[in-house]
Amino acid sequence: MDKLGWFNAIIIFSGLTLGGYFISNTLVKGKAYDRSVTVKGLSEREVAADISVWPINITVAGNDLQNIQQEIESQKREVTKFFKDQGFNDEEFTIGPTNISDAKADLYNPGPYREFRYIVKSDFTIRTTNIDKLQKALSASLTLVSKGILISSKNDWRPIEYSFTGLNAIKPAMIEEATNNAREVAEKFAKDSNSQVGKIMRANQGLFTISDRDQNTPEIKTVRVVSTIEYQLKD
Repeated sequence: MDKLGWFNAIIIFSGLTLGGYFISNTLVKGKAYDRSVTVKGLSEREVAADISVWPINITVAGNDLQNIQQEIESQKREVTKFFKDQGFNDEEFTIGPTNISDAKADLYNPGPYREFRYIVKSDFTIRTTNIDKLQKALSASLTLVSKGILISSKNDWRPIEYSFTGLNAIKPAMIEEATNNAREVAEKFAKDSNSQVGKIMRANQGLFTISDRDQNTPEIKTVRVVSTIEYQLKD
């Protein structure tokens, strides 16, 4: 083989050697990078509801339309006075529509099978940020029964709806808490496997959920978020 041939062979051999080194080194680094752990971090808080809504109605039935119209107007005045005396202003206490149903005009429930021809309903809505005031009014509303006024909640299974609207104020702190919690779990796993926690490879912030603490205290809410984070593991 001439000198030029030997020279070309040396270059090819050197290239293959270096190429093999880089490929091997890349595989080692790739395997190290592929080592990871996926963990979940939880943040949970109990907060007080800051909005309460109580939708109600009153009902009057009879066969004389003029008389029951007068009766429903009288009861509306009594209900309005009651809630004003309880300290609710015009923004908190609103009067809704009054609806009249005629049994003779009801194709699915004919009049002859009803005791009363007319049924009149009037709606009201109480919406306030003063939770205690509304709960006291709920208890005191029994005094209206002595006046022949029966208040019905539109939702019998839950008369008052409670909501929490301050989520944005606590979001950042809860996300940080969930992330720190996930990091602690990852570090515990890494310690047990003789590794170290590296950088975050992927992260998924779960949705915030707001639910009643339990069925007996709907005015207390539980706010919850779960973050899912994948960390790189290092030797």
